[in-house]
Amino acid sequence: MLSLLNISRHALLSSIFINGLVCIVAAEDQNKQDETEVMKLSYPETRKVDVEDDYHGHLVKDPYRWLEDTESEETQQWIVRQNDLTNQYLESIPERSEMRDRLKDLWNYERFGIPIKRGASYFFSHNDGLQNQSILYRSDSLAADRVAVLNPNQLSNDGTVSLAGYAASKDGRYLAYGLADGGSDWRTWKIRDVSSGRDLDDVVQWVKFSGVAWTPDASGFFYGRYEEPKEGQELTGTNDHQKLFFHRLGDQQSEDQLIYERTDEPKWGFSPQVTDDGRYLILENWKGSEPQSQIFLKDLSKDSSVVEPLIVGFDAEYAFVGSEGEKLFFLTDHNAPNRRVISVQVGDVKRDSWTEVIGERNDVLESVNLFGDRFYAQWLVNASGRISVHDLSGEETSVIALPGLGTISGFRGSQDSEETFFSFTNYITPTAIYRVDLKTQKTELWRQPKVKIDSDLFVTEQVFTESKDGTKVPMIITRRKDLELDGSNRTLLYGYGGFNISITPSFSPATAAWVEAGGVYAVANLRGGGEFGREWHEAGMRHNKQNVFDDCIASAEHLIEQGYTSSHLLALQGRSNGGLLVGAVMTQRPDLFGACLPAVGVMDMLRYQKFTIGWAWVAEYGSSDEADQIENLLSYSPLHNLKPGTCYPATLVTTAERDDRVVPGHSFKFAAALQESQSCSQPVLIRVETRAGHGAGTPTSKKIEEYADLWSFLMATLK
Repeated sequence: MLSLLNISRHALLSSIFINGLVCIVAAEDQNKQDETEVMKLSYPETRKVDVEDDYHGHLVKDPYRWLEDTESEETQQWIVRQNDLTNQYLESIPERSEMRDRLKDLWNYERFGIPIKRGASYFFSHNDGLQNQSILYRSDSLAADRVAVLNPNQLSNDGTVSLAGYAASKDGRYLAYGLADGGSDWRTWKIRDVSSGRDLDDVVQWVKFSGVAWTPDASGFFYGRYEEPKEGQELTGTNDHQKLFFHRLGDQQSEDQLIYERTDEPKWGFSPQVTDDGRYLILENWKGSEPQSQIFLKDLSKDSSVVEPLIVGFDAEYAFVGSEGEKLFFLTDHNAPNRRVISVQVGDVKRDSWTEVIGERNDVLESVNLFGDRFYAQWLVNASGRISVHDLSGEETSVIALPGLGTISGFRGSQDSEETFFSFTNYITPTAIYRVDLKTQKTELWRQPKVKIDSDLFVTEQVFTESKDGTKVPMIITRRKDLELDGSNRTLLYGYGGFNISITPSFSPATAAWVEAGGVYAVANLRGGGEFGREWHEAGMRHNKQNVFDDCIASAEHLIEQGYTSSHLLALQGRSNGGLLVGAVMTQRPDLFGACLPAVGVMDMLRYQKFTIGWAWVAEYGSSDEADQIENLLSYSPLHNLKPGTCYPATLVTTAERDDRVVPGHSFKFAAALQESQSCSQPVLIRVETRAGHGAGTPTSKKIEEYADLWSFLMATLK
């Protein structure tokens, strides 16, 4: 299930300069204008074309269609001119240099990933602070010295080749690892012999939206891939017809065995898992962003076995938890919007044979792991985590104590593991790693980072506001304790609201820098997310999408009404689907914000489905191909709701050239149209990152530069 997934340009960036295209100029006083008028921006001229489409009787112009061709010379020159203007503006902000230094200082802390044991080795990531990419290590024990297995920082000069996934074989002998180049969703998988540190000759390419699943004997692994895209369409071409293969070590990829495909279902994808006993291959079958899924099964103990259906119908979501012989356990929201655990017998497809193991509760059951004869269940309680332990009958036997309210993740490992690990974090607590002894259920701290900031100065609180239709919407607010709630504080509201994704508390050096500088940081848990189960998600989908924007507007108004801030000091931020949120809300209520930060956003709701994996979001948004959806999409599509002559908030649009999840053409067109529509002196800028994608794998150095630009932009405009 999917949520919002090269040409060298150094010479171009350094050499192209067209006189008069970009500059910051003072407003001329030709008509005896107010002498106190602030400096204005002279935006690069963006060519318009005569393009008009008929959407079920709605004629819609698209004058910046040419910017969708992100690789064209004209678009590349447009990027250079826009980046040059943005850089000139940002460089003129006095606070920028100081903020960059502080961010660098805060980011410079040691951090660990969650260990996982395979064979006799522990595998975990580590970053000493300012390394662009974390290094993957192994050790023979938790007390032993660690040995580097893979250092992604050695794979590129600028840190833009990242480790985008890894899976060690059950005996720990081999490491399959996926590399992402420049932020793209495409993965190239390689195999490393862990003891020698050398790579085998095996290379598996054109993998996207799929991990790998080893066989127990480490002879090979299962994976999903797409056909190699046509030249020039690697970052924009449509991704469909995923196929599942088996790669045997030592073979060429062309020799890989096709395990399963559905030529009649081009939108289907497959996530492979192998049961710990090695007997069954479990295929979780997804269809775009729909939370509903199907389950297919292959008996690996029989050479002649074929892939067979076990749970079909796309009526609910099903996620494999573990197995006990021929009994398979699944996490599902079938007849349980907040999810439950069921057991299904192999070979029995009758639903009335299912057995409920852990029943539905008022809280959302996020994930479940099986170790021996105990289930470890992770719950979401008002956007905060809780862990309970259950026996095989489903009865709760104990609860794992946590250091406070926050986000937990982890509990990975084989079913026969004697230990597991989890992480804990919130907005003021850097991610700490805990070890759980699965025999005694005792928990101990394994690693806790130290950050150069006094978290005792901060306070985090959860409040609830009422949306337009009366729905209670939670919001978590982090601020300095000594802050006066007198409406005079710069405040940043963050939101997402989509794809059943829960936005839960987590530490970020960027957020810490903002709050330390006196800013308020608020995160609203909007409908469309997964914080309160399936019904909360569905209340923000398709024709219900306006609920998400109403929730965000209500949250912003609450911050103003309660004295945290004032409209001219309030900013709105969101990424991906959250970028859509920012674009929609700022066009509906431009008076409510002083600044907006839409990042890698879905801005053209009429054409998003035509690029890469965009078709997969139709279940979430609806599509302009559907006659009954067009009016709803037009009602909030950010690109189509800009009105010339309107004073919009100061806006810094951010995107990346190699984003093949939400292609950058969305942001290019929106920025051009917003610059044309802007009627006041509030700046409208776009920052286009090179050698980066949708966000995952972005080097530390680029993160620091980006947030220095974002925060200094807010400091300059929120006044």
